[in-house]
Amino acid sequence: MGNLCGSPARLAHASSTQFPEMQKEQISSNRQDKCRPSPRASAQAHSKADHLTSSNNLVSFTFSDLKAATKNFRPESFLGEGGFGSVFKGWVDEHTFAPAKAGAGLVVAIKKLRNESLQGHKEWLAEVNYLGQLRHDNLVKLIGYCNESENRLLVYEHMSKGSLENHLFRKGVQPIPWSTRMSIAVDVARGLSFLHCLDANVIYRDLKAANILLDSDFNAKLSDFGLARDGPTGDNTHVSTRVIGTRGYAAPEYVATGHLTPKSDVYSFGVVLLELLSGRRALDEDKLGSAGDNLVDWSKPFLKDSRRVLRIMDVRLGGQYSKKGAQAVAALAEQCLHIDPKYRPVMSDVLATLEKVHTCRRHT
Repeated sequence: MGNLCGSPARLAHASSTQFPEMQKEQISSNRQDKCRPSPRASAQAHSKADHLTSSNNLVSFTFSDLKAATKNFRPESFLGEGGFGSVFKGWVDEHTFAPAKAGAGLVVAIKKLRNESLQGHKEWLAEVNYLGQLRHDNLVKLIGYCNESENRLLVYEHMSKGSLENHLFRKGVQPIPWSTRMSIAVDVARGLSFLHCLDANVIYRDLKAANILLDSDFNAKLSDFGLARDGPTGDNTHVSTRVIGTRGYAAPEYVATGHLTPKSDVYSFGVVLLELLSGRRALDEDKLGSAGDNLVDWSKPFLKDSRRVLRIMDVRLGGQYSKKGAQAVAALAEQCLHIDPKYRPVMSDVLATLEKVHTCRRHT
């Protein structure tokens, strides 16, 4: 989804950093996992990407209502550009969801699909079907959708602080304090833990700073479920799929084989932890081809030595962070980034570690 916030920005999206296409999705065998999915999950395995399923949780908007809510998608309402459409700010009545005057009622973010985008249509379906069924404090709330003639739109809660990407990397933005960074890490881990331990065992597949949105209190929520997939079921070990995602965040075994598991998300979370620690991008496009362009490669020598690990810390923090806490989070990041997914922790264990670090920080 990208930026559902208040300031215009180009939205990072998987389609702009897509990997070479691989085989069609299929289920592989011999799965072993703590979260055991139900038979229902297997029957629904690919329906979310194929057709629109009904949901009692969502409002069905007309295109004329969304035109009115955004003042005909005027430039002043523009929030940003996504991989398959534009995002606009709008206003609706908080009870009836009818279009409202600017400044009155409920502010929303409205994503409008480009008509010519085939991949965008598939991602639109996935977002409606996943977020129409899933509700959690750390997932962005999808309020409704429009599916009228050739018009495809999504209506979300508005996240006033925008993306984590903007706060970590945009010049001129006030640095996020250490305690807030840890709170954001906990929120993201909670969201992923929720997804991974569902009956359907959802794999998010596109975790990155641009898809972590922040509300007015810097509470973090996962957005953009266009690339999400149901995880392996029964005795299966993984889902095989074409490789699509964002360079710098995708797990190496997924890039190499197309084998997707919940541990793929764990790797991406490790990258996000490094970004929170260092204030550096996962992949620095200004340094491509030079030493230090890839955050994981640059940081690994430091992660292996607890005495040197503080050298990766964001200088903008001014040393205002818990040294022991930073070392603990760096050690956790190294585990999440293990080259062999079997040795990466599950997200529930990652969450428990982060909550302990965050709680200790608040009481010291």
